[in-house]
Amino acid sequence: MSPAASSSSSSKQAMGPTKIILPDLVSHCNFPLRHSRHRKQITSETKRWLFKGANLIGRARDKFHGLKAGLLTSMCYPDAAYPQLRLCNDFLTYLFHLDNLSDDMDNRGTRSVANVVLNSLYHPRSYQSPERIGKMTRDYYRRMILTASPGAQRRFIETFDFFFQSVTQQALDRASGVIPDLESYIALRRDTSGCKPCWALIEYANNLDIPDEVMDHPAVRSLGEAANDLVTWSNDIFSYNVEQSKGDTHNMIPVVMHQEGLDLQSAVEFVGDMCKQSIDRFVEEQRYLPSWGPKIDRDLAIYIDGLANWIVGSLHWSFDSERYFGKDGRQVKSTRVVNLLPRRR
Repeated sequence: MSPAASSSSSSKQAMGPTKIILPDLVSHCNFPLRHSRHRKQITSETKRWLFKGANLIGRARDKFHGLKAGLLTSMCYPDAAYPQLRLCNDFLTYLFHLDNLSDDMDNRGTRSVANVVLNSLYHPRSYQSPERIGKMTRDYYRRMILTASPGAQRRFIETFDFFFQSVTQQALDRASGVIPDLESYIALRRDTSGCKPCWALIEYANNLDIPDEVMDHPAVRSLGEAANDLVTWSNDIFSYNVEQSKGDTHNMIPVVMHQEGLDLQSAVEFVGDMCKQSIDRFVEEQRYLPSWGPKIDRDLAIYIDGLANWIVGSLHWSFDSERYFGKDGRQVKSTRVVNLLPRRR
C-alpha cells in the first residue's frame, strides 16, 4: 500500500461513520393511520395566529411550512371537531416554535419564559403580560377552558409546568457538558418531550371527562408512559443527525453510546429495539385495565385510542415533516439510510 493510500484510509477512519441505518419502526406499528378532514383549514388559521403581530419572513416562515404541524395534529386528533382541532394545532405549533416566540423577552432564559407562560395559564383572567408569548398562551388557554373538563385543565397545566422544570435541567446539563445515565435521561425526557400536555389535549379534543382516580390508575399511567416513550425515543433517533451536527449530546443515542460502550449504529439499533418494546408494551398493558362501568370504559377507550393515534401519527409525520430529514423524508422512510451531516464549526 502506498503512503498516500494509507493516509487516506486512516483519514476515513478518523472521520467516523458517514451514515446510519434507521430501525424499521413504521412496519412494527400496526395502529390505523387516520387524518382529520379539517387539516387544511387549521393549518391556514394557525399560520395567521402564529404570525400575527410579528414580521416573520424568510427562514421563520419556511420553518413553519416545513414543520407541517397541521399534518401531525390531524393524525393525532383525527376525530376532534374543528374548534378543538384548531386549538390543538395552535398549541403544537406554539410548542415547536417556543424558542422563537420568546425572542422578544428581556431575559431569554428558560425560567423567564416559564414564568410568563405558567402565570398566563394559572391566572388567565388576572395575569397580564405584554410579551407575545404571554398573549398567545392566554389566547389558546381561554379557548380551551370553554369546554375542557376540570381534570383535563389541571393535567394540562401541571404537565406543562413539569415540561419547563425539565427543560431547565436539560439546559443546565447542556451548559456543563453532562451526559446523564440512561435511567436519569429517560425520566427527564418524559417531561422534556412535551407529550404529557398533549395527552391532556386528547381529553379536551374528544370532550372527555374522565375521573382523576381513573387517569391516576397505574395501568392508565403506564399506557401514557409507553406512548410517551415511543414518541420521545423515536424522535431522538430521527433528530440525531441534526443534533449531532450542532454538537448536542442531550439525546438517547449518545447516552447509550456512553453508558453501554456501543458504536453509533449499534446504539441506534439499541434505541430502536427500545422503541419497538414500548409499542409492544402499549399493546400488552391494555389487557390489564380494570372496568369502571360502561360510560367511563367507553371514554377511556377513546383516550387510549388517542394515545395510539399519537404513536402511529408521530412516526409517519417524522418523515413528512422537513424538521429531521429536510426534503429527503420520503426517501429516508423508504431506504432508512441517513447520511450524516458534517459538524458545524
